[in-house]
Amino acid sequence: MKFQGRSTRKRTGGRRRHARNKRRHELGDEPTETEVGEQKLKFVDARGGTEKIRAVATDVASVATDDGTVAAEIENVVENPANPNYIRRNIITKGAVVATSEGEARVTSRPGQDGQVNAELIE
Repeated sequence: MKFQGRSTRKRTGGRRRHARNKRRHELGDEPTETEVGEQKLKFVDARGGTEKIRAVATDVASVATDDGTVAAEIENVVENPANPNYIRRNIITKGAVVATSEGEARVTSRPGQDGQVNAELIE
């Protein structure tokens, strides 16, 4: 286990070994790769008694336009800077460009973290 920011070497050049294992709240989880498809949500217990809603699949996006916000149908993923492979697999992440019924829009929310897709139209 490696902690962020701490050197693995001592001043003398010797190795600094970790003193303990990870606690349950420090464990990571597999990323939720939100796909384009019929809406499917997953509820996950988070730290502090809260609950996260993960979007496993979704086909609706709240798209911000000049007039306001409209619910648009997601057709497919056009561009995804997170991973080029996500375009082929139609996986939505923050920053992905999706083709919607309103036009192309960039995703501003994190669907794997809060269960919804918010996007803004690209001019």
